[in-house]
Amino acid sequence: MTTAVITTTRPAARTALGELGICLAVVAVVLLWMGPSLYRQDLVFLAATYALVALGMYLPFVLAGSLSMAYSAYAAIGAYAVAYLSVKQNLSPWWGWLAGMLVAGAVALVLAIATRKLSGFYLAAVTLLFAIAFEHWLGDATTITGGASGISGIPVPSLFGWDPPRYAQVVAAIGFVCAIAVMIDRLRRSAWGLSLSAARENAPAVQSTGISPTHLTVVALTVGAAIASTGGALFTVSVQAVTPETFGLDLVFLAIFMPIIGGRGSAWGAPLGALIVVGVTLNMPGYQGSGELLLAVVVLVILLLAPGGAIGWVHRILQRFTSSRNQNRR
Repeated sequence: MTTAVITTTRPAARTALGELGICLAVVAVVLLWMGPSLYRQDLVFLAATYALVALGMYLPFVLAGSLSMAYSAYAAIGAYAVAYLSVKQNLSPWWGWLAGMLVAGAVALVLAIATRKLSGFYLAAVTLLFAIAFEHWLGDATTITGGASGISGIPVPSLFGWDPPRYAQVVAAIGFVCAIAVMIDRLRRSAWGLSLSAARENAPAVQSTGISPTHLTVVALTVGAAIASTGGALFTVSVQAVTPETFGLDLVFLAIFMPIIGGRGSAWGAPLGALIVVGVTLNMPGYQGSGELLLAVVVLVILLLAPGGAIGWVHRILQRFTSSRNQNRR
């Protein structure tokens, strides 16, 4: 029995060490690139926001094949929860983070149940209308949201009385994205994640095992919405203001492409795709005015030459290198 415990513990320990190594590498690379530049710190905050929204979409979109377009609304819920509770109710912003996750998850649950019989274009169209209607409601609900002018003066969350400087906030944001990526990737490899992927490919087969594909999708949409709300909360804290236009539909369209660019085979593809999107659209000298056009070209090239995204492309190169080295040894 002791041998069996050791046998199952060692792979788990190797996996945890591997995840820790990836997280440390990501933090180190991003911090080296960012340096003391305030502009690049803003870009990292934006990339972290995109990454959290993309990670929120990863479970329902990539694993379950359910394309909901309401993620701009979920991000806005997280942002306004922080703004409303901290500015208008004088509570700690941390309560806003928690409330945003709960409210976004509850809204996504109701919307998922209401649209459980829809899929493909029809699901995308209905959720897109919801996102548009929600943005208009944010502008009309003046007493709660501040109307078109939004809410400003949002404080930075303190940690046991310590107000972290800007650089520490960036490091915490990167660490938070890494933690969520690890969690989503573990969910992807869990029995629940494998059932979710199987339901996307063959729902009747999963149904025959006693597992409801509808319940799997509803849970994925709810969890994804809660994660996306943290992206809104993070961005609002970084800029200390929010308006109804802060989280427009363009955020959702960009988030759809992030796992495709980074690689759909792993949850890490979403944050990697977010970094590439921010780098291409906002950090290319001479292309700031046409960044989206350049991004469209990048997406097209990746779809044609590397369908597995950047991670899939690197994995394929490593496999070829390993295969070539093994042949030489023989």
